[in-house]
Amino acid sequence: MDSSHDVVIIGGSQSGLAMGYHLAKQGTDFVILEAGRRIGDQWRKRYDSLELFTPARFSRLPGKPFPGDQNRYPTKDEMADYLESYAAAFDLPVQLNTHVESLSRDGIRYKITAGDRSFKADQVVVATGAERTPYVPPFAGGLDPSILQIHSSEYRNPTHLPDGDVLVVGVGNSGAEIALELAASRKVFLSGKPPGMLPKPPHPALASIVFFALHRIISRGNPIGRMVISKMASKGTPVEGITERDFTEAGIKRLARTVGAEQGKPTTADGASLDVDVVIWATGFGLDFQWIDLPIFNSDGKPKHSRGVVERQPGMYFLGLPFQYAASSALIPGVGRDAKYLAHKIALYSRKASTDMASLDQIGHRAVVNTAAAASPEEGANKV
Repeated sequence: MDSSHDVVIIGGSQSGLAMGYHLAKQGTDFVILEAGRRIGDQWRKRYDSLELFTPARFSRLPGKPFPGDQNRYPTKDEMADYLESYAAAFDLPVQLNTHVESLSRDGIRYKITAGDRSFKADQVVVATGAERTPYVPPFAGGLDPSILQIHSSEYRNPTHLPDGDVLVVGVGNSGAEIALELAASRKVFLSGKPPGMLPKPPHPALASIVFFALHRIISRGNPIGRMVISKMASKGTPVEGITERDFTEAGIKRLARTVGAEQGKPTTADGASLDVDVVIWATGFGLDFQWIDLPIFNSDGKPKHSRGVVERQPGMYFLGLPFQYAASSALIPGVGRDAKYLAHKIALYSRKASTDMASLDQIGHRAVVNTAAAASPEEGANKV
């Protein structure tokens, strides 16, 4: 099956849906391709206790407020249901169960393949997020087979793990929250150093201030924001809503970074060797853009873009990348602004393409007239 559209959006989570909202307002012909069985499945598959870091009043996409108490922190299932209702509210053209396998050029248009289906587009928006491949360090293979190893993306709740001590490797948001949850029922070691810690604001008014900083101040639109983003991008984003005191009160044993395996046991940078029954790798995700067959990447595998616009490939855009424009760009509150910006760029590109096509048609028409005149010398002679 083949289909053709002005714009194809790859990814139907919050970024893709926000993009769809703005394109629908412009009257653009577009389609959203989503690999999941349901809209919001990326959220439903995360660990059971996950809550958003922003209150409901900020956890919204353009055009539709988040339902219920605006001061609460929504659960991951509430977020999933909100996304599903969002697509329905604006009748967004989402095609589910459509796993995109490749993106390339086919002449002047883009070609997207998904199984036995093919899509052609004048413009394309990659809204899949960048870091989607779970990363586990190579030395994990040296641990004793008796130790259960899972990535944080596979963790659901404590009942899914066998009894025994647990080592959580990595102190990002997921690692910190999982460690605290497990510490209520077993001994937990937490390995690594957080890039910073941002306590959960005790009052909605303070949450507004934090959001304003992430959304407005820490952006590429000002020198201070660019400096902070550069540091955050290299060190990682702060752990939100948790402090070191929380770890201490929960009885979690803090350790140096896990760097290897000796005699089947995980070892840390200061030489400690651990006897544990479970290791949870909260070590983040790797880049997943191998399916894009276009020369648009830096040596580190990251796409070259300016606020999501790929200048080397006219009509191509990214949305939902970390720090794409601001510290909030990869968060629910930030994708709406970035999507609105890209929608404007898409409209400008479409108008330019239409103008160029009209000019080519006029040139072609004049060429046909001139050819016809040249082919009729008698008519030309009568005019002399």
